[in-house]
Amino acid sequence: MSNSIKGVHILIFPYPAQGHMLPMLDLAHQLALRGITITILVTPKNLPILNPLLSTHHPSSIQTLVLPFPSHPSLPSGVENIKDIGNAGNLPMINALGKLHDPIIHWFKSHPSPPVAILSDFFLGWTLHLAHQLGIPRIVFHSIASFLICVTNFLWQNIDTVRSLPVVHFPDLPRSPSFAADHLPSIYRAYRESDPDGEFLKDSMLANITSWGCVFNSLDALEGQYLDHLKNKMGHQRMWVVGPLSLFAGAETMGRINPDKDSGDRVLAWLDGCPDGSVLYVCFGSQKLLKRDQMEALAAGLEHSKIRFVWVVKSVTAQQVEDGYGFVPDGFEDRVLGRGMVIKGWAPQMSILSHRAVSGFLSHCGWNSVLEGIMAGVMILAWPMEADQFVNARLLVEDVGAGVRVCEGADAVPDSTELAQTIANSMSGDTSVQKVRAKELQDKAVEAVNESGSSWRDLEGLVNELVQL
Repeated sequence: MSNSIKGVHILIFPYPAQGHMLPMLDLAHQLALRGITITILVTPKNLPILNPLLSTHHPSSIQTLVLPFPSHPSLPSGVENIKDIGNAGNLPMINALGKLHDPIIHWFKSHPSPPVAILSDFFLGWTLHLAHQLGIPRIVFHSIASFLICVTNFLWQNIDTVRSLPVVHFPDLPRSPSFAADHLPSIYRAYRESDPDGEFLKDSMLANITSWGCVFNSLDALEGQYLDHLKNKMGHQRMWVVGPLSLFAGAETMGRINPDKDSGDRVLAWLDGCPDGSVLYVCFGSQKLLKRDQMEALAAGLEHSKIRFVWVVKSVTAQQVEDGYGFVPDGFEDRVLGRGMVIKGWAPQMSILSHRAVSGFLSHCGWNSVLEGIMAGVMILAWPMEADQFVNARLLVEDVGAGVRVCEGADAVPDSTELAQTIANSMSGDTSVQKVRAKELQDKAVEAVNESGSSWRDLEGLVNELVQL
């Protein structure tokens, strides 16, 4: 390790939501392996998420800056992570974290060897103004698709003209996509003019566009045309495309704590008894609960498809049941015994997707799930519901051809007969266009992170750029 690298210290500031934090910790791990000294900023209740990373590296390599979580009237006391409040909490969470501006300035000025750059999540765009005050560059970390950033940059820059449109067209983007207003990213739709929280959000998002550089957890083979579009718009070359980060050597444990080993062992043993490529994995991420009629339609679709499946469902409270959220219908597990497995709670998603028996993934199309599907080489059956998921589903289905849309919308209830047919058709045989394309993308992803691959080169390029600061 050269002394020039060893002296480089950066501040990493993740956003406290699983889909944002885990890839950023994967990036921190890779930078630390390459000799960069890192301070990671978290609030107290998010500190345990760092344990796998901190236990892997020497304390001189990665340190923590733990600052008290600032209160916000729209956040219940004690909530410091989006998993405890859901996506509706993003707007107040972003604003609450903005109050860490002064404590960060104080820490920086009292540090004997302060950071030469700040690398922060795209939900923390206000850190650009902080970086300007400190006289250091700010690099944005995008834990999402570059296609989504192309869409949201246009929306924030033209918000006064597009806010009232039922359908928004993006003529300057590759393939000239258009999206219905209610399929646009949730965080954009949360904006309200003249609302202080909304104006702070808008300013933060616009700040991302003018930041010194940006890092994407994506890969050229998946999004090359959108990455090129962004680079042309930025007018400089300080863009590093380094994904899938969790596919890099040694990345598999960063921040991913297994709370239920027995459950993981049980499902993998069950999959061992299934023929190759015969199983559909069904999971809608860590945030989403389905309503009762959605659960019943999905259960009926799985049952009548005659396809083997693993279905991960979130446990619901009595209050959530009262509010209309659903649970697995009575008798369902008995009727599919031997062909289907229901997991209530946590499941080892990457291990399941990578199993030889699994060839399909019925997903909400959150970006981390999309990348995990690609890394495993499985086709995706898309049911986008909120946030970035409609944009991701379009990328997978229309642009890349590695997925099939089965339903769309947070409140949509699929026709169970049609759903069963789509599942059966998609899962039969190995020669469908989508399955072949998924395997091709898997090969490209592995190639990208191997030595001299496109993501490996960009990661090395980022380190070299940091060394020059």
